[in-house]
Amino acid sequence: MKKHNFYAGPSILPEFTKEKTAEAALNFAGTGLSVMEVSHRSKEFVAVMDEAVALVKELLKVPEGYSVLFLQGGASTQFLMAPYNLLDKKAAYLNTGAWSKKAIKEAKFLGEVVEVASSADTVYNYIPKGYEVPSDVSYFHYTSNNTIYGTQIPTPEVDVPLVADMSSDIFSRPIDVSKYDLIYAGAQKNLGPSGATLVIVKDAALGKVERPIPTMLDYTTHIKAESMFNTPSTLPVFACLQTLIWLKENGGVEAMEQKNIEKAKILYDEIDRNKMFQGTVLAKEDRSLMNVTFIMTPEYAEFEKEFMDFATAKGMLGIKGHRSVGGFRASIYNAMPVESIQALVDAMQEFEKMK
Repeated sequence: MKKHNFYAGPSILPEFTKEKTAEAALNFAGTGLSVMEVSHRSKEFVAVMDEAVALVKELLKVPEGYSVLFLQGGASTQFLMAPYNLLDKKAAYLNTGAWSKKAIKEAKFLGEVVEVASSADTVYNYIPKGYEVPSDVSYFHYTSNNTIYGTQIPTPEVDVPLVADMSSDIFSRPIDVSKYDLIYAGAQKNLGPSGATLVIVKDAALGKVERPIPTMLDYTTHIKAESMFNTPSTLPVFACLQTLIWLKENGGVEAMEQKNIEKAKILYDEIDRNKMFQGTVLAKEDRSLMNVTFIMTPEYAEFEKEFMDFATAKGMLGIKGHRSVGGFRASIYNAMPVESIQALVDAMQEFEKMK
């Protein structure tokens, strides 16, 4: 039976990425050694890092004056690195979920944080609108896609520098990098395996804070060392490169956006049609194209476990919703084929007919 991987992260990767990485795990670049056991300063691996950086710049149309880094520690480390490097006295944050809350907590160690708006009042099932961002902040931080709650936000129109956690929707749609001082993303949701973290930082935004910055938390450290101040995660970076190659070969982020819109529509249309299910995000414009969250309607709530068991038996893996939301979550990242989404829809329709 075919398995359909709806896990939120670590999550589905392109078959191309898995196959090429498996090959390199045994014999990397004809060296006869694994990519896990060669020097990160070998010419073979330096070529991997250089190509990965170049493809990030190409696919996202990164303008001059920005550095692309592959670091470690996930977005959780970036929650601290961002304010360490960019927060002078005050920063503004939009609170749209668990990851925003954690970012806010870290920033408060280094300066004043203005929480401009929050959707905590309804368990983060919408994106706040109509908020005002103070003009005297160092930056405005937001999370572009919320994996737990199934919400997504386009680039905000504000008059201050932007910082964004794009861990779960990076490369899923075009973005105007020039509007940002910093973009960061853990790889394990839409780029590669866990262990690598992508950072895109505006060079001119650095060096403006007076505080001393610990060496490993200083972006300039990693820029000068070209992501090799310490030993990088060689296998995850290699896998990220394969995904970037796959993205380019499949039309880039512009083509991915269209495919993601089409894929999400299939599932959301079924959720809206099926009498047994309802979406948790009320405003359709706030619905994520990456993480589709839904629950049983009140009159069918008693069948939640039964449907979970039914869908699992049909090969659906990872559709259990986060404990703070309940219900179900289907993560449908770039690598998710439409066939898997249709298989989930078929299971929903079959279950409906049984009841």
